[in-house]
Amino acid sequence: MGCLRLFQDKCKSKRRPEVTAQPTASAVSTGECSNVSVPAAASSTCTSSSANATNYPSEASSAGARPSASWSSVSSSSERSIPEPYEARQGARRPRELALRELRSATGDFSPVLMVGQGGFGCVYRGVLRGTPVAVKRLNPDSHQGHKEWLAEVQLLGVVEHPSLVKLVGYCASQTERGPQRLLVYEFMPNKTLDDHLFDRSHPVLPWGVRLQVALGAAEGLLYLHEGLEFQIIYRDFKAANVLLDEEFRPKLSDFGLAREGPSEGQTHVSTAVMGTYGYAAPDYVRTGHLTTKSDVWSFGVVLYEILTGRRSIEKSRPKDEQKLLEWVRRHPAESTRFGRIMDARLQGRYSMRGAREVAELAAGCLAKHARDRPAMAEVVERLRRATRHKELDGEVYADAGGGEESSPLREAAAGPSAVEDDVAVAAAAARRRMLHLAALGENANAHARRRLMLMRAAAAATATAAT
Repeated sequence: MGCLRLFQDKCKSKRRPEVTAQPTASAVSTGECSNVSVPAAASSTCTSSSANATNYPSEASSAGARPSASWSSVSSSSERSIPEPYEARQGARRPRELALRELRSATGDFSPVLMVGQGGFGCVYRGVLRGTPVAVKRLNPDSHQGHKEWLAEVQLLGVVEHPSLVKLVGYCASQTERGPQRLLVYEFMPNKTLDDHLFDRSHPVLPWGVRLQVALGAAEGLLYLHEGLEFQIIYRDFKAANVLLDEEFRPKLSDFGLAREGPSEGQTHVSTAVMGTYGYAAPDYVRTGHLTTKSDVWSFGVVLYEILTGRRSIEKSRPKDEQKLLEWVRRHPAESTRFGRIMDARLQGRYSMRGAREVAELAAGCLAKHARDRPAMAEVVERLRRATRHKELDGEVYADAGGGEESSPLREAAAGPSAVEDDVAVAAAAARRRMLHLAALGENANAHARRRLMLMRAAAAATATAAT
């Protein structure tokens, strides 16, 4: 029975305009929309769900948003409900139901100035709710999969709790003249996403130690989903854009609209519609539609290489032989003498070569061709913890940041300090130029002001003379 099978052909009854209770898994799993006392879409959306559904990009980061892949599954969908033991827990600590008017007030009536992200689901706004900063995700009414993903997040985040998972503060579902309104309210993450810090050059370089801590925290979040509950959850959309960072750069997984319960006891996989983001979905899952926790492990391996290299999984702007990250890094394996060529040049050698090699070996294992050969997340967490113990910063610096074959390695001891000093000198010179420019503008402004004052005084004197 499907976890989110709210869209049945026989469901033709009218929807109530306001929410009366939070969605519960037991209500959803019945498949009878007429008996569901949960937020539901307008009756026009209550149609049969197709296995060939289209997925949309996450809006966790406006800078890192990329189109998601859409594939047809070779097998039927099997998306089960949250088991009964967790329904009671959900009722004990479920997110708050919020009024639409309260969220309008919190976001300045969804002001474009407060919009921090945009994607297929809709837009994300920063707001203040009852004195607490929050992020409000608003469903685009034209999103075909939006209601299902909205409901999946409300259900899932209502029963899970872990430091590496984003907290769902509340939800809203109401009917307005403009149609159904579906919103999710999360704790606000001030440092945006891992995607922003790895690929957006306007952000400072993410230090090596922080990169490892983010990778470790994200791995612990996946481990919790895979093994920390009485039932198994497969994330299905792990990528850097879905890893949020709090004020201390602690990672939190977000966007659980595609998450699904894992296989039942005695089964090896879940057969489901193939959905995810192009460049991150495991090839065996794309080919067969068989979903397992090892599908998440593959995605994690891709992100590990992004953390090492500072490159996206797909970058069309690079030379043809470097556009696909996984193909490029395979030419520089961890045990090779030229492994340092793949490391993010912006680190300037300030990383542990031994630790980097261990992370690269782990990433290669996560990307094994056969799912059975990939490590479980428990092993991934343990190996990442070992990698964080290497504190030496003895990495290599390559003269060619683009990774060309003719570039040569320079030791950090020789090139690193001078490079840093050059950067400081350039920044200081730029600051001096800006200050001189501002001073010149100030002098011009003062000159205009003095001239205007003189004219005003002359006019006043002339008026006084005429009056006498």
